[in-house]
Order: sequence, then C-alpha cells, then structure tokens
Amino acid sequence: MRTYNEKISIYHGMASTTALNFSNNFFPIFAITILGATNYQVGLISSLPPLIALLMTIPAAVLLNRANVQKKLVAMSVLLARLMFLFIVFVVYLPSFSLQAWAFLAIIAFISIPNTVANVGWQTLISGMIEETRRGQFFSDRNRLLTMVGLVTTLLIGILMRDASESIVAYQILFAVAFIFGLLEVFFLLKHEEDVVKVENDQAKKKSMDWSIFKHAHYVWFLAAALFFNFAWQMAWGLFNIYNVRIAGATIFWISMFSVGSMLMQILSFSLWKKWADKYSNMLVFIWAALGMATTPFLVTLSTNLYYLTVIQTTSGFFLSGTVLILFNLLLEKSPEPYRTYCITTYNVLLAFVAFVAPQVGIWLLDLLGMDVAMYISSILRFLSAFGFLYVYIKQRKK
Repeated sequence: MRTYNEKISIYHGMASTTALNFSNNFFPIFAITILGATNYQVGLISSLPPLIALLMTIPAAVLLNRANVQKKLVAMSVLLARLMFLFIVFVVYLPSFSLQAWAFLAIIAFISIPNTVANVGWQTLISGMIEETRRGQFFSDRNRLLTMVGLVTTLLIGILMRDASESIVAYQILFAVAFIFGLLEVFFLLKHEEDVVKVENDQAKKKSMDWSIFKHAHYVWFLAAALFFNFAWQMAWGLFNIYNVRIAGATIFWISMFSVGSMLMQILSFSLWKKWADKYSNMLVFIWAALGMATTPFLVTLSTNLYYLTVIQTTSGFFLSGTVLILFNLLLEKSPEPYRTYCITTYNVLLAFVAFVAPQVGIWLLDLLGMDVAMYISSILRFLSAFGFLYVYIKQRKK
C-alpha cells in the first residue's frame, strides 16, 4: 500500500518524464537538422547544463536549507525551467543558423539554473518523505512506471512524426507539448505533503556547507568511484548523438525507437536489479551494471545499420536500469543521515564538474582520433570504473 506522498511523487514523475521526453530527447537532432549546429555545439548541449549546475548547486542548497517549505521553491524552479521551452519554439525565427544555434545553447544554459534548484530540492525532499526501509521497493516501482510512461510517449512521437525530422513545425509542437506537461509537474509538486521547518530555530540549516562529511570514509570512497564512473559514462553522450544523426542517419523515428527499445528493457529489468540489490547489496550489483555499460560504446561502432543500433540500445537499457536505480540508492545509503543534504549537494557539485568536462573530452578525442577510437576509450574507462567500485566494495568488506 503506497503512502500519499509516494502516489503524488509517481504522478509528478509521470508528468516530468513526459515533458522531458517531448523536449530533451530531441534537442541534439533539432540542433543538427534544423539549426545546423557544429560538432562542438552539439557537445555543448551535454556540457552546458552541468557547467551551470556546478555554479548553482551550492547556492541552490543554501536556498533550500533556508526555505520553510522546500516544495514551493522546487515547484517555482520547475515552472521557470519549463517556460523556457516556449522560447525554444521561437528560436528558428532568428535571422541566421549561427545565431539560432547559439541562442538555443543560451536557452539550454539558462534552463539549467532553475533545473539545478529543482534537482537538488527534489532529491532532498523525496529522501525525507520516503522511509529508508521502503526506498528500494518504491524507487524500483517508480522507475518502472515512469519508464512505461516514457516508452508510450516516445513511441507515439516516433509514429506521429516519422517523416517530420526536417519539419520546423514538428519540433515546435514537441516543445509546446513539453511546456504543457511541465505545468502538470508543478501542480503535482505542490500537492506533496511536507513538514514545515522552523528555520529560525534550526542553526544547522543556516550552514552553507559542513566539511565533516569528508570524515565519513564510506561516503568519500563511494564519491570517488561514482565520479570516475560518471566521467567514463558521460564522455560518450555527445559521441552517441553525433554518431546516430551524422553517421548513421537516424531520424526522429529512429531516435524514438532507440529510446523505446531502451525503456522497454528497463521496464522488464528494474524489478530484477532491485531483487539482486536486496540479495547481494547495492555496491556489488552495481559493479555488474557498470561492466555491462562498458560494452555499449564499442558495440555501437560495429555498424551503422539502424535496426542493429536499435538492438544495441535495447540491450544497453538492461544495464542502464541498474545504473539509474542503484546509483541513487548508493548515494542515499552512503550519505550519513544528519548530513544528507550536504552529501547530496557535494555529490551534485562534483558530478556537475565531471559532466561538463566529460562530453568535451569526448568531442576532443573525436576530433583528434576519430569516432571509433573515441568510443573504444570510453568503453575502456567504463570497464575500469567497474573495477573502481569493486575495489571500494572489497575495502569496505574488510573493514
């Protein structure tokens, strides 16, 4: 039996997933096909949001720590971010491709400001609303339901816009619909029941940072392993976008099919990863998820056949579901409860730095060594990151 907040969180997640599926999934192909973006600019689509997050995470945490009711601040941040989708609709009316592409990137960067507040706020908010004993089951169920919603919406987009990859109006419709579902996000966020905190009587909430979190070895070792994994993982994000659109010639339909295949596999496998994590521990099972993630860049380079790439994206969804589910659970598990907000904030700040650098390193390797070698390097680093988690697991087992 789900609690009220669990139900509302799932409804909020459904609206959020739909809004992002109608927008973020198609940013790269929109930039390449409609705005004529360069490889460097395509790389910035992945790199700019974490750069802004790097600058904004600590101010966001300070705002959230001092807010009596965090959900209102989170909801207003989501509203501001989703309003920006309307600006993207009108980018195509600027006089030149170059101006359009840079204006689009500027909007993407600005969206990241309220998104950072919303992301940090939601993580803190939900960790306080869901009991620790229920987290594993709840996030497994939630992720599975949200992935089902994502699958349906993405499949619908792919079918309805099969032949519209070069239609400006098609993208404008996508981003307008994303804005509408963004309003639903705000509605459900405000429906959560949150305990009101008397900030003036809580001196701990006035602290912008508590450096004592680095005295907790379990958290520090997890942090190091997670950052290395994320660097290896995100290094290939820009490469995948360029490979799929420029080299393999994927259209809106095929981009949708890649996502549908991945999400279908995630739906089928979330419960398996939850079961394995409960039986063997989050850390040990995550090692296998990371090893599986290491195979994807290498396998993608073997063919430009779109049916083959759909199969690879589908199989990669199996390991992606484990990564998404377990990595967040590990963050909460390894963060000491009295300092959880600071631990989450620190993780997000350092992750933002990694997420800014990693795609740029990927594009640099692409220009220097070519697509295949850049993908191979990403696979090797992902493989090594799995052994990083194995080292942490063995070290903590000994203690």
